[in-house]
Amino acid sequence: MKKRFRRIYFLSPFCLILCFFSSGFAQNIDPWVISASSVNPAGYYGVTVANGMIGIVSSPEPFKVKDVVLAGAYDEYGRGRVSNFLRSFNLLNMRFSVDGQDLGAKDVTDMKQSLDMRHASFTCSFNYLDKATVSYTYYALRQLPFTVLMDISVTAKKDIEITPASVMEAPDALRDVQNYYNEIDRPHVLISLLTSEAKSPTGKLLMCASNTFLFSEPHGEEPRVIHEMWDNNLHLMKFYKKIRAGETYHFSIAGSSITSAHHDDPLNEAERLTIFAKLQGRDRLIQFHNQAWDELWKSDIKIEGDEQSQQDVHSMLYHLYSFSREGTALSLSPMGLSGLGYNGHVFWDADLWMFPALLVLHPEIARSMVEYRYERLEAAKRNAFSHGYQGAMFPWESAASGAEETPVWALSGPFEHHITACVGLAAWQYYCVSQDKDWLREKGWPIISATAAFWASRVERNGPGHYDIKNVVAADEWAENVDNDAFTNGAAKMLLRHAAEAAKILGIPADPDWIQVADNIPILQLSNGVDQEHAAYHGEGIKQADVNLLAYPLELVTNPAQIRKDLVYYQSRVPNAGTPAMTQAIFALLYARMGEGDTAFHYFQEAYHPNLNPPFRVIAETKGGTNPYFATGAGGIIQSVLMGFGGLDITDKGIIQIPSRLPSGWKKLSITGVGRNKKNYQVQ
Repeated sequence: MKKRFRRIYFLSPFCLILCFFSSGFAQNIDPWVISASSVNPAGYYGVTVANGMIGIVSSPEPFKVKDVVLAGAYDEYGRGRVSNFLRSFNLLNMRFSVDGQDLGAKDVTDMKQSLDMRHASFTCSFNYLDKATVSYTYYALRQLPFTVLMDISVTAKKDIEITPASVMEAPDALRDVQNYYNEIDRPHVLISLLTSEAKSPTGKLLMCASNTFLFSEPHGEEPRVIHEMWDNNLHLMKFYKKIRAGETYHFSIAGSSITSAHHDDPLNEAERLTIFAKLQGRDRLIQFHNQAWDELWKSDIKIEGDEQSQQDVHSMLYHLYSFSREGTALSLSPMGLSGLGYNGHVFWDADLWMFPALLVLHPEIARSMVEYRYERLEAAKRNAFSHGYQGAMFPWESAASGAEETPVWALSGPFEHHITACVGLAAWQYYCVSQDKDWLREKGWPIISATAAFWASRVERNGPGHYDIKNVVAADEWAENVDNDAFTNGAAKMLLRHAAEAAKILGIPADPDWIQVADNIPILQLSNGVDQEHAAYHGEGIKQADVNLLAYPLELVTNPAQIRKDLVYYQSRVPNAGTPAMTQAIFALLYARMGEGDTAFHYFQEAYHPNLNPPFRVIAETKGGTNPYFATGAGGIIQSVLMGFGGLDITDKGIIQIPSRLPSGWKKLSITGVGRNKKNYQVQ
């Protein structure tokens, strides 16, 4: 009988309580809806509704949202003299009064909030004194990338008059704010437009937003809309409506937010898009939104026998789907569209951790992530030139231009070179899944060949078997300015080999030096036979997986005995705090592939349970962390399910399934809509 490796973890009381409530004792857990039956502002971490372009982060305050973020909108301000994500106009905030009394926290009881992951909507409901029950649901409409909708319902408990006011407020960082109000009167509709524009901090971008009311009454019976200008940064539009006891009144707000990074005429386009939504109407907007999400969820992960894991996996998939979008040539930040985390920059988090999960389930979305890199290839070539290398050297932190965006105090910018291999490998993987030779020739090959040329020039040729890669920041980022980092060397080796394969597929002569270099880049070992993390490594604690990535995703180490030896050694060197979720996700994946389903499940849970924050189980970057949502971790954990428990593997012939083992508590794992042919796979 094989011995099962076990470790003891010492967690804070908070983490222990959190793990207890997330350990599967709860029954009848909804696989699609995460609910908060009570809302505590002091311990509240918002959840995001997004459509791959616009993200809306929830608030514990009624009729408020915390942040509105637009993908692709950057300007230089704040941290580190580099470009950062910007808060956009908050176009869904409302003021709400009943019988002339403004809604206040003390007047609200029985507040409940919920996230519907199947159709990407957030609902909040509450009682307002003894006068009304109020509910609202908002959407980042999937079919309209720059448009949002909030649907409001008020049920009167006695005769009341309500005064809802839609508020347009400029974030503090924006400048030169201009506010507009316009009414477009047509025979069958009156369109009231509340619109604002402002410049980003340096004036680089023009940011615009507009919204309008959608009423349930026929034209001619709609309430009269009143515009009020409060100050330069805030204006609103409102209406009055009397509701009899027992009656329910419905209305909606549709709005659009867009910048000059997305459109040449953002001010007029914001109003055009809002008018378009108004004339589509509330029912059609929700219908088309739901249909778009139904299509996304044809690619799903279904777990039988573990309700909590099923809900959590849906949440991770939901966030990856929410933060990404087909046809954009945009990639993902570690925190997606959940706020301003990591300034919205793109790291290896996108290419190595989130991309493979999306590639397996939605290749069309993954293609946008690779093409983000393709469109910034010339900037990467300039970066290589300035560092004395050939080919393309991709930046550690990338934003709009593709230039290096890492603050100068962080050594990752000039030294964490493994990202250039990650970018090239992602392009190769996209070809493997899509089998699209035209794409490979047009866009994949330029990335793959340029990154291969970088590595051929980056190595220092010190004799056979010693084409060293010196002075790098390792994948384990606690190891700075080290030589022959295991993952960096392994990723360079695999990229060079795949570059030669790609050339053969396209009938292009490969540089013969690529294989020569690949065969001579060393993978070091300790005296006990464990693969050594880097030349100066002697057993210290590690921030995250490095050596273990040689087995997956690189599949450079394939001997089960060596994989196990490396696992047992490095899993004992991960501390109990300060480490991201991806490390344990890799442990889980490898143990599942080795047939140890329960050990894999231990690491699957350890990867994210200590990172969960209330009330929506959003994942922070580290154990006990408070910076959700960490989409990178979600990508790694989803890979542990797809490629670990599910046994899926990306090969040069496409996606195949290899042997794996489920946890004893899982009855069946079904993965639907996989790859370009949308195949289904099962493990029991």
